[in-house]
Amino acid sequence: MGLQGAVHAQATAASAVFLDPKQPINARIKDLISKLTLEEKADQMMYNSKAIERLGIPAYNWWNEALHGVGRAGAATVFPQAIGLGATFDDDLAKRVATAISDEARASYNAAVAKGYRQQYSGLTFWTPNINIFRDPRWGRGQETYGEDPTLTGRMGVAFVQGLQGDDPQHLKTAACAKHFAVHSGPERLRHEFNAVATPQDLQETYLPAFHKLVDAKVEAVMCAYNATNGEPCCANTYLLQDVLRKQWGFKGHIVSDCWALVDFYQGHKVVKTPAEAAALALDRGVNLNCGSVYPSLPEAVKKGLTTEAKMDSSLAVLLRTKFKLGLLDPKGSSPYDKLGPEVINSTEHRALAREAAQKSIVLLKNNGVLPLRNDLPKYFVCGPNAANLDALLGNYYGVNPEMKTILEGLVGGVQPGSQMQYRQGAMLDRPNANTIDWVSATARTVDATFVVLGITGLLEGEEGESIASPTFGDRLDYNLPKNQIDFLKKLRENNKQPLIAIITGGSPMNLAEVHELADAVVLAWYPGQEGGNAVADVVFGKVSPSGKLPITFPKSLDQLPAYEDYHMAGRTYRYLAAEPMYPFGYGLSYAKFTYPSVKLASRRVAKNKPVDVTATVTNTGKTEGEEVVQLYVTHAAKKGTQTPLYSLKNFRRVKLAPGASTTVNFTLTPDMLALVNDKGQSVAASGPVTVWVGGSLPSARSVTLGASPAASAVLTIK
Repeated sequence: MGLQGAVHAQATAASAVFLDPKQPINARIKDLISKLTLEEKADQMMYNSKAIERLGIPAYNWWNEALHGVGRAGAATVFPQAIGLGATFDDDLAKRVATAISDEARASYNAAVAKGYRQQYSGLTFWTPNINIFRDPRWGRGQETYGEDPTLTGRMGVAFVQGLQGDDPQHLKTAACAKHFAVHSGPERLRHEFNAVATPQDLQETYLPAFHKLVDAKVEAVMCAYNATNGEPCCANTYLLQDVLRKQWGFKGHIVSDCWALVDFYQGHKVVKTPAEAAALALDRGVNLNCGSVYPSLPEAVKKGLTTEAKMDSSLAVLLRTKFKLGLLDPKGSSPYDKLGPEVINSTEHRALAREAAQKSIVLLKNNGVLPLRNDLPKYFVCGPNAANLDALLGNYYGVNPEMKTILEGLVGGVQPGSQMQYRQGAMLDRPNANTIDWVSATARTVDATFVVLGITGLLEGEEGESIASPTFGDRLDYNLPKNQIDFLKKLRENNKQPLIAIITGGSPMNLAEVHELADAVVLAWYPGQEGGNAVADVVFGKVSPSGKLPITFPKSLDQLPAYEDYHMAGRTYRYLAAEPMYPFGYGLSYAKFTYPSVKLASRRVAKNKPVDVTATVTNTGKTEGEEVVQLYVTHAAKKGTQTPLYSLKNFRRVKLAPGASTTVNFTLTPDMLALVNDKGQSVAASGPVTVWVGGSLPSARSVTLGASPAASAVLTIK
C-alpha cells in the first residue's frame, strides 16, 4: 500500500463505525456491509478472504483445525485423538483439554499476527469437533468422533465447545464448529456423490441429537457435509439446513461448507451445471461461508438473476457477527484473550493434562493377572511395528510437538535402573519382512516380559487423501489386523511362557480375537498423543489403574454388520446389534474391582412424563485404588413391529474409590430420557416396564464373560 493509500485507510478507519468496538455489533455489521462492493462481499464469504486495504481490513483464513490440539500450525500440545477422549467418558476432562487448546490457539494467533502472518491454520475459527456417529467400524474417519452413542457424543461435544469458545459474555475465545451436518460416516471413496438414506426414526434418535445439543450450547458454526442425505446434498438440504437447524433449533451462528463440497453440486451430485448455479443454490439454502472455490461466482449469479445482492448481504451479516465476536477487527488489547502468550504453548501444565487424558483413555481389554507388571524385573523386551512409531501417537488432524513420547520411550522411562530393556521392531506395519531371519522370537523367550506394540496408524485409516498406505481411501474394508502382525505375534508366543503384553494402537474397532487368545494382556492405547508413551507405561507398571471404556462396539467380524453403505441403524452399534460382539460398548477392565450390589428407584411406578431418581452404590472390593465410569442404561420392552433399542445409555459419571471404599451415585431419568422415538421420528412418552441398569459396562452377558462386574438393575413401570 502506498503512502496515499495508507493515509486514506487511516482516515477511513478513524470514522468507521465497524472498527469501533464500543458500537453495537449490529451497527458494525451494517456499516461494514454498506462499504463493500459486490465482489468484496463475495470474497468475504470465502474461507481465504483477502485484505481490503482501503478499509483497513486484514486478510483472514477461516480454515483451522483443533481436533485434539491445535493442528497444522507449529508446536502445540498433542492430546489423545478424539476417539480416545471419548473412551474417557469424562466431559469435565474434555472441557479442560479444549480450554488448553483454545489457550494455545489464542497464543499462536497473537504471535502470528504480531509478525504479520495471516495464514491458513493460524486463525481462531476451528472446524472442530466432529460429532458424527461412528456407526460402522469400516469408516476411516471414525477416529475423529467420540464413538457410536448419541448421549456420549453430545456430552463430550458440548464440553469441547465450551472449552474452545470460553466463558466471556462479550468475546469468543475461539469459534467451534459442529461437523459434518448430517448423516455422514463413509464411505470415503463415495463421499462426493453418495446419498445417505436415513429413516425419520434414525435421524431423530441417532444422527441429529448431538448436533441439537451443540446448537443449544451455542456452538458458533455448523459445517454441512459432502454427501447427500435423503436425496439432497447436505449443503443444499432444505430439511437439514432450514427446517431443522434454523427453524426448529433456532441456530444463530454461521454455516460453512465442507471443503469443495459446493463443487460436488455439479461434479458429484450433479444437481446443477455451473459454479454460478451452485453458488446461488448454496446461498439460498443458507451456506454463509464457502471452503472451496464456488462463492467467487456469486457476483455472476447475481448478474444472471439466480440470486440477489440482498441475500448475499443477509448471509454475510451472519458471518461477520462471528468475526466481531472474536474481535478480529478490534484494536489490540480489546479482548481479554489478547494477553495469552507463547508461554502457554506446550506448558508443563498442558503436558500433564495430555498425560492425564491419555491415561484415562487407555482401555484394558484383557488381563490374565500379569498386569500391573513390576518395573524392576531383570529383563524386558519391546518390539512391534508401532513401538517407536510417531504416527501411532497422532491419528489424523494432528499438531506436532518437540517432545513426543513414543511407547518405546515411555516404557524405557518406566523401568527402574538396573533392569535391562531391549528393543527390536521385528515386524513391518502391513507387509511381511523381506528378510526372514528371526532374532526377535528367540529374544522374547529369554526375557521376563515382552511388550509387543501392534495395530494400525493413520497411514492405513483416515481421510481419503491422508491414508497413503490405504488402497480403500482411508476406510478399513478389511477388519483384520495385517496378517504379518498376527504371524509375528504367533512367533512371539511359540514356546514362550513368559508374560506377553500386546499394546494396540488405532482409532477404530479391529479384529483382536487372535491377539486376545495369544497375549496375556491386551491394552488398547488408541492414538494417545504426545504423552502416549508415558501414559502406557503408567498403566502397565501400575502407576495408575486403567479406566478407559470402549466408546464403540468391537464386533467379532464384519459379517455381523449390515452393508457399509446402508445407513439404517438396525443391526448396528450396541443399541441394535443382537449378535454377540468381541468387546461390548462401555467395556474396560481395571486393576480395582468394582461391584454394584443394587439399584434403587425413588418410585417403582411413575406417571408418564414424570422424572424418576435413580440411586446406585458402587464399591471397590479390590486391593487397588481406581477410577470407574458408572454407566446408566435403560431397556424398554420391545413392541412388535417397532425398532426398539436393546439398550440406551442415558448418563455416566466418573468416580474414584480407594480399596474397600463405596460411594453412592445419583442420577435422574427425565421424561425425555425415558421417551422413545417412533418410526415417524416423533418422541413418544414411555409406557409399560422399563429396565434400569447401572454398571461399569454395557449390561450384557458378554461383558461379564470378559471379566466386567454384573450391572445392577431394577424395573420401572410407567403408567
